[in-house]
Amino acid sequence: MVRDEIKVFCGNSIPVLAESICKELSVPLGKATIDRFSDGEIRVKIEENVRGVDVFIIQSTHAPAENLMELLLMLDAAKRASAARITAVIPYYGYARQDKKDEPRVPISAKLIADLLTQAGANRVLSLDLHAEQIQGFFDIPVDHLYATPVFAEFFGKRDLSDYMVVSPDAGGARRARGYAKRMGGLPMAIVDKRREKKDQPEALNLVGDVQGKICLLLDDLISTGTTLIKATGLLLERGAREVRVAATHGVFAAEAIARLSASPIEEIVITDSLPVRDRLKDDKFQVLSVAKLLAEAICRIHNGESVSSLFI
Repeated sequence: MVRDEIKVFCGNSIPVLAESICKELSVPLGKATIDRFSDGEIRVKIEENVRGVDVFIIQSTHAPAENLMELLLMLDAAKRASAARITAVIPYYGYARQDKKDEPRVPISAKLIADLLTQAGANRVLSLDLHAEQIQGFFDIPVDHLYATPVFAEFFGKRDLSDYMVVSPDAGGARRARGYAKRMGGLPMAIVDKRREKKDQPEALNLVGDVQGKICLLLDDLISTGTTLIKATGLLLERGAREVRVAATHGVFAAEAIARLSASPIEEIVITDSLPVRDRLKDDKFQVLSVAKLLAEAICRIHNGESVSSLFI
């Protein structure tokens, strides 16, 4: 339950999820105008008094770049309207894959975005399944980093998991997969040894673990082109897996990913509504779970000054 006044606003990136979060919080979605000037520039106006109020602005920063720009302008508007505290709720943190300088003359985009958010007026950030956990360190303000693990655990926990095995599609996701396996009563785990020779062209080369006769649950933070998951699925089936299912937090689905995944031998693909992709998914193979309850609980705890750590895994 929310103790004091709280106001929640959103941009144009995920209005349906924002409405669902507000419904869980039992507060109305704040009124804000986001449109364009005649020359195409974004115009933002918060239509309610937020002086001295705890403000939460919900916006995923996926492409196009206007989604990020909307968030920055809304943060600045709330700051200049004297909000007591401003929390940027970013279910999907865009540009997170550029988190290091791994070749000459490239930006560290994830750090740049962190600086922009802070400068624009964010006092705190709440995000979900960052592509790299070290991104939290890019901020000089508090970051609450949640995982969609509880949502997936509730969904798959209703099944007979005796033959299930959690598989990480790469070494970087091993911690996430281990946490999920533990939460599901100690399921066995395997790791795909993935190496990337070219951008967006991963190559699954080896497998750590025995998947013979198992139902493999590939657990990832996002699906972009789908190449990683399709190649990992082929490797798992070659090594004797009975079938492969996928759980991924963010359904980016770039290029022809949805068509490729629909045609792949993957039995089931479960994602969340951190991105607005539900209307694009016509195949019954895809399932979309809502993270509204999880994010609403985190918002409520942040507002009330309560611990959020129990929601982390």
